[in-house]
Amino acid sequence: MKWLFAFLLALIIFGGAAWFGYNFFVKEEIAVKKEQRGEVAVAPTPDISLPELQAAAKLRQDGKLTEARDALIAFIQKYPTGLHVEEAKDLLGEVNIDIYLSRYPSPEKTEYVVQSGDVLAKIGRKLKTTPELIMRMNNLSGTMLHIGEHLLVSHPDFSVFIQRKAKLVVLLNHGAFFKQYHILEEKLSPKQPSKITTKVSEIMAWKDGKRVGFGSKDYMSSTRWIRLGSAAYTLYSTADSAHPNLTQPPPPVGLGLAASDVEELSSLVNSHTPVSITD
Repeated sequence: MKWLFAFLLALIIFGGAAWFGYNFFVKEEIAVKKEQRGEVAVAPTPDISLPELQAAAKLRQDGKLTEARDALIAFIQKYPTGLHVEEAKDLLGEVNIDIYLSRYPSPEKTEYVVQSGDVLAKIGRKLKTTPELIMRMNNLSGTMLHIGEHLLVSHPDFSVFIQRKAKLVVLLNHGAFFKQYHILEEKLSPKQPSKITTKVSEIMAWKDGKRVGFGSKDYMSSTRWIRLGSAAYTLYSTADSAHPNLTQPPPPVGLGLAASDVEELSSLVNSHTPVSITD
């Protein structure tokens, strides 16, 4: 039995020495050689921001829109180059639209009581907003107003920033991010100035190949374009799930966005909205 004890003791001693030598010498040398050959796998960066984004999304699902907006603004400021910043911007844009294009109460909205002689265009000019924004904010199905009617209105200061390489149309409100829209088609001449400063020239609505005006029965089902002061730029509609069969052919030059996006954007901007275009 003594020989067995001696054998086990020797096995423990020499085995431990071998393990120690492998881990501290051989294994380290192998790791150095792998690193020299560029074969070392980089440990994945823990995604610490995702739970915060998910929490903001949950607030929106629960109908807590102003809380969701504040959480997303804080998220973007905290993780400006994070993995989910573009996702957060898209979500913030949807939340902003949820608030603006509904009767959801928020600090930037005020109440306006319709007076004798009021029409949407007159109210829009008086309050520096757009007639369609008033309609959509108050869930109006038509342009008819009634004296004494209570309307929610906001006082936005929108501007548009088009980023050609990023293929984004970014909408700002009072200089702060409001929403971004993705450019799906681009039809521009090859030589473009690196920067263009212009403004929205007009909102164009098409139905069966003809122009229709705001307030007409065909306006709400029309195809929208946004023509800019620079002739080479028209933001035009491309087919999407809500508008699968557009009959209006696109202009010769311009930028194509989903039809729902152009329809939405056209209700927010007006002929005074400044536009900057950059690479």
